[in-house]
Amino acid sequence: MNRIDIAPILAGLAMLALWEGLTRFFQVPTVILPPPSAIGAALVERGPLLLPAAGVTMGLALTALAISIGLGTLIALIFARVPLLERSLGPYALVLQATPIVAIAPLVIIWTGIENPRRAILILAVIVAVFPVLTSALAGLKAVDPGLDRLFRLHKASSTQRFLRLELPTAAPFLLAGIKTAAGLSLVGVVVAEFVAGTGATGGLSWRLVEAGNRLETATMFAALFLLALMGLALNAVLALIEKRIRA
Repeated sequence: MNRIDIAPILAGLAMLALWEGLTRFFQVPTVILPPPSAIGAALVERGPLLLPAAGVTMGLALTALAISIGLGTLIALIFARVPLLERSLGPYALVLQATPIVAIAPLVIIWTGIENPRRAILILAVIVAVFPVLTSALAGLKAVDPGLDRLFRLHKASSTQRFLRLELPTAAPFLLAGIKTAAGLSLVGVVVAEFVAGTGATGGLSWRLVEAGNRLETATMFAALFLLALMGLALNAVLALIEKRIRA
């Protein structure tokens, strides 16, 4: 049974205590920097509003991640099978990846319709998250041992057999690494897209952040940020557990 490393926990508690002490000692206004106790109180008080919003944001992030995994893996398979397509379309994929999401968000919102903000948010989050999956899966498919590939072909293995028994096991570690990166990016993409959409119709956590900022409720903003960080950690922990089970 693995023992829990308490060093990060102790360091976190020490930082919270220092934060609490300094804000109280210097009498920092709560609107500028609330102490952790005020953030905790805001989390409890505003929890009935923040938690459902966090659920909406998490749901959109998970949906975007699932679409990114499927789409990125499919494109990687096509590129691996047809190198000409990779050489032809690969540079354009890199251009799209390098384009800031904030720059293309207004266009996506217009194209999907202002009345469909969730659809626009999903598309934007997928654009952000799909590339780590694509590049990792493609690298894994290209890492197949040529000798083993020749052996499979010598024994007249079908394309499905080569994929399931050779290519997929080789690409799996690469793909898992890409998915872990994409998980964080999908959450970031949803949050940024919600901000850019500028509407409360989605009911996501980003809009609650905007509302709290407009009302100068800094403690509530920190509480929302805490929930976002918690969601990111939860995603990473689940994927790390899956990776550990697969490699066991």
